[in-house]
Amino acid sequence: MVETQPKLVLIGGHHAMVQELKELVGDRFEIVEQPDETGLAAVLKALGEGVCIVDPHGEVCWSNDYFNGLDHTTRNEVHSLCVQAADSVSSLHHNAHGALVTKHEVNSDNGLHVYDIYITSIAERDDDGMHAGRVAAIVRDVTMAKHAQKKMNALDRAGFELVRLDVQEIREMNAMERLQLLEKRIVRYSSEILNFDHFAIFLIDQKTNKLQMVMQSGLPPEIQDIDLYLEAEGSGISGHVAATGKSYICHDAMADERFLPGLSGARSSLTVPLRVSDRIIGIMDIESQQPGAFDDQDRMYAEIFGRYVAMALHMLQLLVSERTETNMVVSDRMTGEINEPLDDITHEIEWLVEHEINADPETKAHIRRIMVDVDAIRSRVKSVASGPQTLLGVDKAMLEREQDPALIGKRVLVVDDNKKIRKIIGEVLAHRGCDTTVVSDGAKAIGLLETIATNNTQPFELVISDIQMPDRNGYEVFSAARKHCPGVPVILMTGFGYDPHHSIVRASQDGLQSVLFKPFEIELLMGQVREAFGIDKG
Repeated sequence: MVETQPKLVLIGGHHAMVQELKELVGDRFEIVEQPDETGLAAVLKALGEGVCIVDPHGEVCWSNDYFNGLDHTTRNEVHSLCVQAADSVSSLHHNAHGALVTKHEVNSDNGLHVYDIYITSIAERDDDGMHAGRVAAIVRDVTMAKHAQKKMNALDRAGFELVRLDVQEIREMNAMERLQLLEKRIVRYSSEILNFDHFAIFLIDQKTNKLQMVMQSGLPPEIQDIDLYLEAEGSGISGHVAATGKSYICHDAMADERFLPGLSGARSSLTVPLRVSDRIIGIMDIESQQPGAFDDQDRMYAEIFGRYVAMALHMLQLLVSERTETNMVVSDRMTGEINEPLDDITHEIEWLVEHEINADPETKAHIRRIMVDVDAIRSRVKSVASGPQTLLGVDKAMLEREQDPALIGKRVLVVDDNKKIRKIIGEVLAHRGCDTTVVSDGAKAIGLLETIATNNTQPFELVISDIQMPDRNGYEVFSAARKHCPGVPVILMTGFGYDPHHSIVRASQDGLQSVLFKPFEIELLMGQVREAFGIDKG
């Protein structure tokens, strides 16, 4: 915003006085010399600012139409400031020129307008000394500037809150809870500060260039079924903004060929890129049921807010990635550290076996037990070290063959691209009595769900799916399950909380049953299964 100097108009003054005044206040005011009052009226009316002149007795001797149109409270406040200035200038005996310039801020009586008041008073000197002369006041409406500044300050505070991560608070949260916390903040500030109640945030899947919706507010669920990609043409306004990195205001949805319906009955939209440094990571789409609801000022605010949103999402993703890498490094180190003592134990056992050929049966049984335990330690350490590639407590769970009467016949779909994990979950559920169907990828799972709906066959009663799969992600499986098997509970699984498609947040908005973070105890999964079926865990 460009600052302009307030104008100070001199009526019928001598040229020498004008030059003297320019030397005094010319750096703060634009001095306008008007030789007579006839031409002055046109000049002052064209200023777009209120002007009044108060005589030494405190009477308003002249004012323009703008000033006269101000509310009573504001006019009285300006008059009072002029009188105070006249009183003050009389005391400026030390100032040879006797000029006093002050600035004030005044609010209108209804609080809807803010004015900057510039008071210029000139002391007159005669044989009796210094005394007050005329006082001029210029009233400038700065409501928009003040509003913009308040909005910017509010955006700064909101941005700080979005990227502020309390270490203790975050440490105690899992990935889903962290993202839900961020979502609440984004929804809150979008509504409170920007007055955007209908919006959606999409992030770019770096592998497929598809725009994945990660959160939304006020938009219908169907918006998630629209396939949008990182392309300037063919994927609507969202794809265009993601591809070009330039914001887009749709003033009339009915006349804009790029507009794809999101909000039912939407008539206008504002779409801004989400940018981290020079990289576009997604877009924020805002819609309104009113045509022409957004202007360039809304665009500017949304772009600023979008940068904070992008930074917050990027920071959370970095936290998850860091956790993944750290856990893997720690697991590898633990495996290396424990191998040496286990090798020593194995060597000692082999020595005992070789030299205790005639040992009594009880001693031989203890030796065999130690060997079994060493093998078990190696196996379990290997499982833990493999992190999300395995589950914990499997040996014990696989030995449990007693069926649970409450689970007998329950139809469960298990989806995971890891052969070992899907086999374990499928067999454990089958041992407990479930009728399990195990598939190796998201596309096959979605195909099964669609077939059930098409053939009107018995639906699944529970879906357990991995989040990160090469073809379809966890949210796509969740969405298909809710569409083709309405009301079916869904449990999602992910390794170390890694969720590149933000399936957790998206699904949690629509009734996700629970999330398990690999490697988890198999009995924890069974507890979630029982809870999904409404069975008392006890």
